[in-house]
Amino acid sequence: MNEESAFILLFVVATGVALAVRVVRVPYTVALVLAGLAIGALQLFPAPLLTKELLFSVFLPGLIFEAAFHIDGHQFRDNWMMIAALAVLGVVASIALVTLVLPPIVHAFGVAAGFNWRHALVFGALISATDPVAVVGLFRYMRAPARLATLLEGESLLNDGTAIVFFSLSLGIVQGADSGVAELTSQFVAVVGMGAAIGSVIGAAGAWLIRRVDDPMIEIAVTTSVAYGSFVAAQTLEVSGVIATVAAGMLCATYGARTGMSAVTKAACGSFWEYVAFALNSIVFLLIGFEIRLPFLISYWVPVLVAYLVVTLGRGLVIAVNHTLAGLTRKRMPPGWSLVLAWGGLRGALPMVLVLTLPSGFPYRELLVSMTFGVAVLSILLQGLTMRWLTTRLKVVHEAARVTP
Repeated sequence: MNEESAFILLFVVATGVALAVRVVRVPYTVALVLAGLAIGALQLFPAPLLTKELLFSVFLPGLIFEAAFHIDGHQFRDNWMMIAALAVLGVVASIALVTLVLPPIVHAFGVAAGFNWRHALVFGALISATDPVAVVGLFRYMRAPARLATLLEGESLLNDGTAIVFFSLSLGIVQGADSGVAELTSQFVAVVGMGAAIGSVIGAAGAWLIRRVDDPMIEIAVTTSVAYGSFVAAQTLEVSGVIATVAAGMLCATYGARTGMSAVTKAACGSFWEYVAFALNSIVFLLIGFEIRLPFLISYWVPVLVAYLVVTLGRGLVIAVNHTLAGLTRKRMPPGWSLVLAWGGLRGALPMVLVLTLPSGFPYRELLVSMTFGVAVLSILLQGLTMRWLTTRLKVVHEAARVTP
């Protein structure tokens, strides 16, 4: 079976899962992963590999742009400092915690005697990217507070980009790059800043075209070109494609769609990008299920469980500190929100793809792959399946407020 046929079958499976979750109260993305696990275990048909090239050229630009295009601009501007703190300082703190805490715990369980802070640094960097698609979808369905949804989605939008940069920098450190803190900081600022600048220029150009054209099909084509063009342009110049697409998407939404699109075009463009996100998320979460081999993870259950606990507790600590600092300002949050933000930090495709890009001779590569895949599947299944209960229990959302599908 060729890849084209496999993709058609994946869409058929995704459609079946989408119909099934209307009856079974399971988050759609969680159900997709379960379906992928089942089909992969039964080997019903071969699926395309979830490679970095596929993720970066097809999935990330569309998913990032759709989220940036639809994010609540007012809430994002009002909470940008907290979002930036979570996406940059929070990622740094999370990486530092994993780097410090993971090696001694791994040694205590006798998993890998030579596992040290360098290997933990790489793992901390690649696992720091959150993918709360299942949670954001639940928030929309349950009509969660707009600010809470924006905090979670805004953090995810930015930390995808920062995590990729930190992963590249940490890999350079482990492989012997002679760089100090000042140089690493300047590299980070340059990669992220240039990505934002490129995305802003392309997004502004797209917004200018949208304001001067009144044709839904052309304006949708413009947004598509901006989404993928900004990502490709930034990656070609070796800066952050994710940050570029975020900037481009928000500019297109703010200065293009809201002021330059007619009501008909807004509806058409919104529906188009909602379907694109639905289709891309459907395929990527199915592929996550296909990539995971349960016997392989079970054989590494001790380091997988250790890594999951360290990563989850580390995120909880970072969110708690952020909550405390926010309480000193006018941007304080209700107590239950911190628990939701901490538990909503699911891991998805990006960490899995990043770990597979490690060189074949990288020390403890198999251990890092098993821990990354294990943390991803545990977070999607455990946190994804319990988020509805948690948000209702904490009275963050109410069952009566849900939207009828």
